[in-house]
Amino acid sequence: MGKLDNKVALVTGAAQGIGKSCAEILVEAGALVVLADVQQEEGQKAAAAIGEKAVFRNLDATSEADWQGTCDWIVDTYSRLDILVNNAGISPASNIEDTSLEFWRKVMSLNVDGVFLGCKYGIGAMKKAGNGGSIINMSSGAAMRANGNLTAYNTSKAAVAMMTKSVALHCGQTKTGIRCNSVHPGTIRTRMVTDYVDTLPDPAAALEAMSSGSVIGRLGEPEDVAQMVLYLASDESSFITGSEMVVDGGMIL
Repeated sequence: MGKLDNKVALVTGAAQGIGKSCAEILVEAGALVVLADVQQEEGQKAAAAIGEKAVFRNLDATSEADWQGTCDWIVDTYSRLDILVNNAGISPASNIEDTSLEFWRKVMSLNVDGVFLGCKYGIGAMKKAGNGGSIINMSSGAAMRANGNLTAYNTSKAAVAMMTKSVALHCGQTKTGIRCNSVHPGTIRTRMVTDYVDTLPDPAAALEAMSSGSVIGRLGEPEDVAQMVLYLASDESSFITGSEMVVDGGMIL
């Protein structure tokens, strides 16, 4: 018996990186997982590679219509939604002086609005089934530790952390049986991180500095974050809600 047998999960930003690793580990634990992403070809390949308990759904996390349609489709198809991982996000670099309003709004639209919409429609889908559920919002260590070159990203991830607490309170006060927690990865070896590092003068030196910044002495891997997501998705964390779960190798100590 797996920890998540008979559960249905939705993971956004699941075509690659942390999202894909989350989908893989949830399937291994017995869940049926809907991988959602705007990257259709990559997402379909990821779902096919994971196996028959993984299906792909095209979802723009900034689109309210997409969220409503996807959550309705999941309930109509599987009669339940138990786990939602709001993972879709971007981390482009820019300091306050160089950040345009257009750039700012782009980051906020995906990183904050996308999580808001996910929580709003995810709660509705979970309530229809009446089985409770677990919402896991991907924040970041950047919500707790500022970087002068990540103004919009820092702000967006701090917003996700506080939104998570508000959602957790609402779900508890309305007795939905739904828990909501945020996960705060440190520097994880993903395309998002390498894309950011490539904007710096010396990418190799930057990666070395990131590795040495961890007490454990290495970059994190997507699987490290996925293990925390699995814990929060399972009944093992049934007394945890509104919490900030840091997975960073001790970087913010």
